[in-house]
Amino acid sequence: MTAADRNDREIRPRVRREPADSGDGRPVLITGGAGFIGSNVADRLLGDRRDVIVFDNLSREGVERNLTSLRARHGDRLIVQIGDVRDRRALTRAVALAGEIYHFAAQVAVTTALLDPAEDFEINALGTLNLLEAMRGIEHSPTLLFTSTNKVYGPLGDIPVKRSGDRYVPRDRAIRSAGIGEDRPLEFHSPYGCSKGTADQYVLDYARSYGLPAAVFRMSCVYGPRQCGTEDQGWVAHFLMRALDGRPITLFGDGRQVRDILYVDDLVEACLIAQRKMGALSGTAFNIGGGPGNTTSLLELVDRIARLCRRRPEVSFEPWRIGDQRYYVSDITRFASSTGWAPKVSVEVGLGRLHAWLVGARGEPRTWPAIGTGGPLVEEAGVAAAEELA
Repeated sequence: MTAADRNDREIRPRVRREPADSGDGRPVLITGGAGFIGSNVADRLLGDRRDVIVFDNLSREGVERNLTSLRARHGDRLIVQIGDVRDRRALTRAVALAGEIYHFAAQVAVTTALLDPAEDFEINALGTLNLLEAMRGIEHSPTLLFTSTNKVYGPLGDIPVKRSGDRYVPRDRAIRSAGIGEDRPLEFHSPYGCSKGTADQYVLDYARSYGLPAAVFRMSCVYGPRQCGTEDQGWVAHFLMRALDGRPITLFGDGRQVRDILYVDDLVEACLIAQRKMGALSGTAFNIGGGPGNTTSLLELVDRIARLCRRRPEVSFEPWRIGDQRYYVSDITRFASSTGWAPKVSVEVGLGRLHAWLVGARGEPRTWPAIGTGGPLVEEAGVAAAEELA
């Protein structure tokens, strides 16, 4: 075979590949699996008797507690590989073991991306390309679900809104009724929007060009247990944590901006459904959130928190941030009609659950409540376990 023949074989687009059978015994790989969403997905899969490889660099403060709890609850079914998606060799080794992949590893804050856009790009865009290339280079076809962001649609400044009490509402009746659909033109805004949008489009194109079984969730706001919320990301948990500590809450803008919020258990169910139905969903992006039935403005959320905590937190205001949307609510029709999925947990119930969990977590310095305690995880042991599966 000549060099030209080899090159032709390597670059020729592949025919659509059939997803790997989840019953083939291969473990599930979760990049960013120590984080909020990743650890909740891992807990569900481990509870279903699936082996799970968590691939995470543990850069987010507090996520070690998630791993400690998962290990205590599920034992050796949890395999931990401390690694970074920018490390192509380590990532390729993990991908080669997997039958399913959930790609949650990311730089998640708009403000951090503004401070260091190069690092943001390396993690979100290049890290995702590393993952896709690792998938392209193996014979079996693990399925991939990637979580993108609603920031790919930009600030939505062309959607007229009006004030209605403590929230903004769109003047367009169709948007008020259904939310923002996937037919909305992409408009990457801020370095974070650019890096996540780049990854979003690469995933969809590798499904088209190379036949990789992969789909994209464009996420709205998700909240629930195991969330280490900060001012820049995970704001629902952050607000509750600040209120419980008796500390002030800072709102950027006027607080009337509206989001649909999705309880994490509902997201986990959507993720598992997407993997099961990947043969039909591959190559498609879906807007995922609480939808029109689960919305709140920031001011309304503060009011709910005041009732839960039985005291009103002090609130201060700062200027609007780059790319902030006055109104974003996901139109979840496409995914719902394709799979039958729908959110089950209301805003009131979900906030109550998160509040109760956070109250319990404050008294557990080593691990999260209702999951248990356990010894520290040892990186070498986790990596060795992963190698034994190869």
